[in-house]
Amino acid sequence: MLRRKLKYLLWLPALGFLLIVPVGAGDSYFEVSKNLEIFSSLYKELNIYYVDEMDANKSMRTAIDAMLGDLDPYTNFISEAEMEAFRFQTTGRYGGIGAVIRAKDGYIGVVEVHEGTPSHKAKLQAGDLIIAVDGRSTEGRSSDDVSKLLRGTPGTEVEVKVRRKVTGEEFSAKLLREEISLKNVPYYGMAAEGIGYIRLEQFTEKSGLHVQEALKDLEKKGKLNGLILDLRGNPGGLLHEAVNVANVFIPKGKLVVDTKGRVPDWDQKRKTLSDPVDTDIRLVILTDNGSASASEIVAGVMQDYDRGLVVGRKTFGKGLVQQTRDLSYKTKLKITIAKYYTPSGRCIQALDYSHRDANGKAEEVPDSLRRAFKTSNGRTVFDGAGIEPDIKVDPRSYPLVLASLMSKDLVFDFATEYRYKRQELASAADFHAGDEVYQEFLDYIKDKDYSYQTQSEKTIDRLETQSKDEKYYDALSQEIEDLRAQITADKMNDLARHRDAIVAALESEIISRYYMRAGRIEASFDDDPDITEALALLKNPELYRQLLSP
Repeated sequence: MLRRKLKYLLWLPALGFLLIVPVGAGDSYFEVSKNLEIFSSLYKELNIYYVDEMDANKSMRTAIDAMLGDLDPYTNFISEAEMEAFRFQTTGRYGGIGAVIRAKDGYIGVVEVHEGTPSHKAKLQAGDLIIAVDGRSTEGRSSDDVSKLLRGTPGTEVEVKVRRKVTGEEFSAKLLREEISLKNVPYYGMAAEGIGYIRLEQFTEKSGLHVQEALKDLEKKGKLNGLILDLRGNPGGLLHEAVNVANVFIPKGKLVVDTKGRVPDWDQKRKTLSDPVDTDIRLVILTDNGSASASEIVAGVMQDYDRGLVVGRKTFGKGLVQQTRDLSYKTKLKITIAKYYTPSGRCIQALDYSHRDANGKAEEVPDSLRRAFKTSNGRTVFDGAGIEPDIKVDPRSYPLVLASLMSKDLVFDFATEYRYKRQELASAADFHAGDEVYQEFLDYIKDKDYSYQTQSEKTIDRLETQSKDEKYYDALSQEIEDLRAQITADKMNDLARHRDAIVAALESEIISRYYMRAGRIEASFDDDPDITEALALLKNPELYRQLLSP
């Protein structure tokens, strides 16, 4: 009992400092102080009298997470142990070996190697299995566990034991950890004659500078008639980098984003600060549901000023701004402090976290409450549900047979074997997986399991269950079995029916073995419906101008 009381006394200063922090005035301050005192009393009673020993850190973290759970999902407590991951999110840098990994075949598989990193220098390849790190087996471990072993202070050494998937050869390699900086612009180049392409994957430090440098380099290579800025899957990041990216295409002194929150002193109008690179080039911004936050700011700015056309799918709808606040013991609070508004005045936040349904789910802004705004040219745009594209392109659908081949790693493993047999490959732009590669893949999967269940088969299963419940099965059993047989026979043709989609997946995976991330992006141009639509617009100046007119 005495030990528990001492433990409680050690905790009182930590709770006490909370009690004296002024948070507001009047009734609000009284309510906060009262509830903190109640919490302190409750914790005292639990800590002294609860039947089992309590884990102070775990209990407090549970309480903090439960409190923040009533707010939006972007307001988070960041413990000291989580600071490295937080820094990686904001800077794109970490200490490690530069490999993407995941659980595979009971161990940890290398999915992708970043060019120029320690893993690349040690000749690790996609498809390799990491079976031990510093003498500790990875068998049965999660990728998160092994990531913690591989990451560390730049300049320190880590030893990995690797098994080559195809040959079974095992070897050990000592890697010197480096500061890994993931490229926010992993690729830029020419999508077609006179049409440039820049892929921006995150808004980390120097994103604006890197987009600027990419555009200038493209312009040096010849006359540029149009540019595709690809923001698909870009979750956002640093707000000031959204301003810097927008500044590449719009003049100095233009409003990019207006932030408004509960504390008026924090409200800001963020404007471009530098001279742009090019305000005239025809511009298409590619978006999808994974384009969020800073991506939506850039897409919204270009749309509001009629500086470019947005093509693809509606964006995520995150119109909230976060700021980090320092707390005690090297911890932080990432807190939503404001909503952002594009130059036309619209907030694109799609979910209202202050109003939830009976299940606790945040409510979507109803269409009836979405307001209309005008772009510089007088086009109508709306708030409340992300950025709607000017040209909508239906998402690419993948046939079930390909989804099964991919989920069971048959495409991935085939590419690994292909790379082992052929040490060289034509350039990413020139390589095409034709009939020979397709036939080789069919031979490879002959003895492999890639079974899958179609929606039709699921419907038949439901029909069988329902007919049995309703006592109709005896009359329908033959018809049900005939339907099953017909679908099974027809599924045998799925490989041929969806040949083009399978070949495209094979091509992408094989190219990534030789030219990594950049090669995969370049190889996607030929069969990417968003890029096809963007190219059609940029090659047709008259249509481009018409779409930017009211």
